[in-house]
Amino acid sequence: MPKTPKKRSSKFCYKYPRPAVTVDIVLLHRFQRGLQVLLIKRGKEPFKGLWAFPGGFVDENEALEDAAARELQEETGLGDIKLEQIGAFGDPGRDPRGHTVSVVFAAVLNEPRDARAADDASDAQWHSARRPPKLAFDHGKILKIALKGLSRNDE
Repeated sequence: MPKTPKKRSSKFCYKYPRPAVTVDIVLLHRFQRGLQVLLIKRGKEPFKGLWAFPGGFVDENEALEDAAARELQEETGLGDIKLEQIGAFGDPGRDPRGHTVSVVFAAVLNEPRDARAADDASDAQWHSARRPPKLAFDHGKILKIALKGLSRNDE
């Protein structure tokens, strides 16, 4: 007779630790002299005061696309933007709070839209995508990959 697995408490539902899941949004717009990226200034640690993509943790039972739209709205006031998933980044050490995997979404707008900082963002501004300020987490690496993908799509 097969063994019945032991029931685990809901507090410890997994035998092995799991990374946290976040979403980040690379929002770009084209203008005559190139590309700009929308960044938020982090209002809280880690990396308080540094620029980063809008984003945050995925809530329990929340679809990734919904989390990306929610975080973009919460941190910048922007909505109704069609976001496309472009990759996942999960190198250990990318987030000092612990092992975190970020699913990244992107969109390219024809015109910049006015963004206002809210939630845990202390500022929201458009910056040069080719020469951004110092970025938090591994967002510099993510931006380079997003721009390479964009260049391939333009060919």
